[in-house]
Amino acid sequence: MRLILASASPRRQELIALISQDVICAPSGVDEVIPKDIKALDIPLCLAHQKAEAVAKSYPHDIVIGCDTGVILGEEILGKPKDREDAKRMIKALSGKVHQVVTGCALFYEGKTVGFSNVTEVEFFELSDDEIESYINTSEPYDKAGGYGIQGKASLFVKAIKGDYFNVVGLPVSQLNREINCLVAENSKG
Repeated sequence: MRLILASASPRRQELIALISQDVICAPSGVDEVIPKDIKALDIPLCLAHQKAEAVAKSYPHDIVIGCDTGVILGEEILGKPKDREDAKRMIKALSGKVHQVVTGCALFYEGKTVGFSNVTEVEFFELSDDEIESYINTSEPYDKAGGYGIQGKASLFVKAIKGDYFNVVGLPVSQLNREINCLVAENSKG
Protein backbone atom coordinates (compact mmCIF):
# COMPACT_ATOMS: atom_id res chain seq x y z
CA MET A 1 0.00 0.00 0.00
CA ARG A 2 1.40 3.32 -1.09
CA LEU A 3 0.81 6.80 0.23
CA ILE A 4 -0.28 9.35 -2.35
CA LEU A 5 0.39 12.92 -1.28
CA ALA A 6 -1.97 15.32 -3.05
CA SER A 7 0.53 18.17 -2.74
CA ALA A 8 3.47 19.73 -4.54
CA SER A 9 4.91 21.19 -1.33
CA PRO A 10 8.59 20.25 -0.93
CA ARG A 11 8.23 20.63 2.86
CA ARG A 12 5.37 18.13 2.98
CA GLN A 13 7.29 15.76 0.73
CA GLU A 14 10.23 15.80 3.14
CA LEU A 15 8.01 15.27 6.17
CA ILE A 16 5.90 12.44 4.75
CA ALA A 17 9.13 10.52 4.13
CA LEU A 18 9.32 10.18 7.92
CA ILE A 19 6.19 8.00 7.69
CA SER A 20 6.98 6.03 4.53
CA GLN A 21 9.43 5.93 1.64
CA ASP A 22 6.70 4.51 -0.62
CA VAL A 23 5.12 7.85 -1.51
CA ILE A 24 3.92 9.31 -4.79
CA CYS A 25 3.35 13.05 -5.03
CA ALA A 26 0.32 13.85 -7.15
CA PRO A 27 -0.76 17.48 -6.82
CA SER A 28 -4.52 17.83 -7.24
CA GLY A 29 -4.66 20.96 -9.36
CA VAL A 30 -8.20 21.61 -8.08
CA ASP A 31 -9.66 25.08 -7.95
CA GLU A 32 -10.04 25.56 -4.22
CA VAL A 33 -13.60 26.52 -3.35
CA ILE A 34 -14.30 27.92 0.10
CA PRO A 35 -17.98 27.61 1.03
CA LYS A 36 -19.75 30.69 2.36
CA ASP A 37 -20.21 30.96 6.12
CA ILE A 38 -17.45 28.47 6.94
CA LYS A 39 -15.39 29.20 10.05
CA ALA A 40 -11.73 30.08 9.46
CA LEU A 41 -10.61 27.05 11.54
CA ASP A 42 -12.58 24.73 9.21
CA ILE A 43 -11.21 26.03 5.90
CA PRO A 44 -7.96 23.98 5.82
CA LEU A 45 -9.80 20.67 6.33
CA CYS A 46 -12.39 21.61 3.71
CA LEU A 47 -9.65 22.36 1.15
CA ALA A 48 -7.66 19.24 2.12
CA HIS A 49 -10.79 17.17 1.46
CA GLN A 50 -11.22 18.73 -1.99
CA LYS A 51 -7.59 17.95 -2.90
CA ALA A 52 -7.68 14.36 -1.64
CA GLU A 53 -11.01 13.61 -3.29
CA ALA A 54 -9.75 14.82 -6.69
CA VAL A 55 -6.60 12.65 -6.52
CA ALA A 56 -8.30 9.58 -4.98
CA LYS A 57 -10.13 8.93 -8.26
CA SER A 58 -6.80 8.02 -9.85
CA TYR A 59 -5.54 5.93 -6.90
CA PRO A 60 -8.51 3.91 -5.56
CA HIS A 61 -6.37 1.27 -3.77
CA ASP A 62 -3.83 3.57 -2.12
CA ILE A 63 -4.05 5.98 0.80
CA VAL A 64 -4.50 9.46 -0.64
CA ILE A 65 -3.64 12.35 1.66
CA GLY A 66 -4.79 15.90 1.02
CA CYS A 67 -3.44 18.74 3.16
CA ASP A 68 -3.94 22.44 3.53
CA THR A 69 -2.39 24.84 6.03
CA GLY A 70 -3.84 28.15 7.09
CA VAL A 71 -2.54 30.88 9.36
CA ILE A 72 -5.34 32.43 11.38
CA LEU A 73 -5.13 35.75 13.17
CA GLY A 74 -8.36 36.57 14.95
CA GLU A 75 -11.04 35.76 12.40
CA GLU A 76 -8.84 36.34 9.34
CA ILE A 77 -7.17 33.48 7.50
CA LEU A 78 -3.87 34.55 5.99
CA GLY A 79 -3.10 32.69 2.78
CA LYS A 80 -0.03 33.04 0.61
CA PRO A 81 0.90 36.68 0.01
CA LYS A 82 -0.12 38.04 -3.38
CA ASP A 83 2.86 40.39 -3.54
CA ARG A 84 5.47 42.23 -1.50
CA GLU A 85 2.97 44.63 0.10
CA ASP A 86 0.69 41.76 1.09
CA ALA A 87 3.64 39.92 2.68
CA LYS A 88 4.56 43.09 4.59
CA ARG A 89 0.96 43.51 5.78
CA MET A 90 0.84 39.91 7.03
CA ILE A 91 4.15 39.94 8.90
CA LYS A 92 3.32 43.33 10.43
CA ALA A 93 -0.09 41.97 11.55
CA LEU A 94 1.56 38.92 13.17
CA SER A 95 4.19 41.03 14.96
CA GLY A 96 3.87 40.78 18.74
CA LYS A 97 0.79 38.57 18.55
CA VAL A 98 -0.31 34.97 19.01
CA HIS A 99 -1.82 33.33 15.95
CA GLN A 100 -3.00 29.84 15.07
CA VAL A 101 -1.63 27.59 12.37
CA VAL A 102 -4.16 24.97 11.27
CA THR A 103 -3.36 22.06 9.00
CA GLY A 104 -6.28 20.04 7.75
CA CYS A 105 -5.58 16.50 6.54
CA ALA A 106 -8.04 14.33 4.62
CA LEU A 107 -7.34 10.65 3.97
CA PHE A 108 -9.13 8.54 1.35
CA TYR A 109 -8.62 4.77 1.37
CA GLU A 110 -10.72 1.94 -0.05
CA GLY A 111 -13.92 3.97 0.08
CA LYS A 112 -13.32 5.33 3.58
CA THR A 113 -12.61 8.97 4.39
CA VAL A 114 -10.98 10.32 7.55
CA GLY A 115 -10.25 13.94 8.27
CA PHE A 116 -8.69 15.92 11.07
CA SER A 117 -7.29 19.35 11.83
CA ASN A 118 -4.23 20.06 13.93
CA VAL A 119 -3.92 23.48 15.59
CA THR A 120 -0.68 25.05 16.84
CA GLU A 121 -0.38 28.43 18.50
CA VAL A 122 2.60 30.57 17.51
CA GLU A 123 3.63 33.83 19.15
CA PHE A 124 5.89 36.32 17.38
CA PHE A 125 8.14 38.83 19.07
CA GLU A 126 7.38 42.48 18.39
CA LEU A 127 9.17 43.09 15.08
CA SER A 128 10.86 46.27 13.93
CA ASP A 129 10.20 47.76 10.50
CA ASP A 130 13.79 46.85 9.56
CA GLU A 131 13.25 43.18 10.51
CA ILE A 132 10.07 43.06 8.44
CA GLU A 133 11.70 44.76 5.43
CA SER A 134 14.70 42.47 5.61
CA TYR A 135 12.47 39.40 5.69
CA ILE A 136 10.17 40.38 2.85
CA ASN A 137 13.25 41.09 0.72
CA THR A 138 14.00 37.35 0.79
CA SER A 139 12.13 34.84 -1.37
CA GLU A 140 10.89 33.00 1.71
CA PRO A 141 7.47 34.60 2.42
CA TYR A 142 5.89 34.25 -1.00
CA ASP A 143 4.91 30.58 -1.19
CA LYS A 144 3.81 30.11 2.41
CA ALA A 145 0.55 30.64 4.26
CA GLY A 146 0.80 33.69 6.49
CA GLY A 147 3.86 34.84 4.58
CA TYR A 148 6.40 32.98 6.68
CA GLY A 149 8.22 29.70 7.07
CA ILE A 150 8.97 28.74 10.67
CA GLN A 151 11.76 26.43 9.47
CA GLY A 152 13.60 29.30 7.79
CA LYS A 153 14.55 32.88 8.58
CA ALA A 154 11.20 33.53 10.27
CA SER A 155 12.33 31.19 13.06
CA LEU A 156 14.04 34.31 14.43
CA PHE A 157 10.59 35.89 14.96
CA VAL A 158 9.14 33.08 17.09
CA LYS A 159 8.81 33.86 20.78
CA ALA A 160 6.78 30.76 21.69
CA ILE A 161 5.02 27.78 20.17
CA LYS A 162 2.31 25.64 21.72
CA GLY A 163 1.59 22.46 19.81
CA ASP A 164 3.13 20.49 16.97
CA TYR A 165 6.08 22.25 15.31
CA PHE A 166 5.75 20.11 12.16
CA ASN A 167 2.13 21.22 11.86
CA VAL A 168 3.43 24.78 11.38
CA VAL A 169 5.84 23.52 8.71
CA GLY A 170 2.82 22.02 6.93
CA LEU A 171 2.29 18.40 7.98
CA PRO A 172 1.47 17.12 11.48
CA VAL A 173 3.40 13.89 10.92
CA SER A 174 2.84 12.22 14.30
CA GLN A 175 -0.94 12.62 14.19
CA LEU A 176 -1.04 11.74 10.49
CA ASN A 177 0.95 8.56 11.11
CA ARG A 178 -1.50 7.48 13.82
CA GLU A 179 -4.50 8.21 11.59
CA ILE A 180 -2.96 6.19 8.74
CA ASN A 181 -2.31 3.23 11.07
CA CYS A 182 -5.90 3.35 12.39
CA LEU A 183 -7.31 3.52 8.85
CA VAL A 184 -5.24 0.52 7.72
CA ALA A 185 -6.16 -1.47 10.85
CA GLU A 186 -9.89 -0.75 10.39
CA ASN A 187 -9.70 -1.70 6.72
CA SER A 188 -7.98 -5.02 7.48
CA LYS A 189 -10.81 -5.95 9.90
CA GLY A 190 -13.59 -5.58 7.46
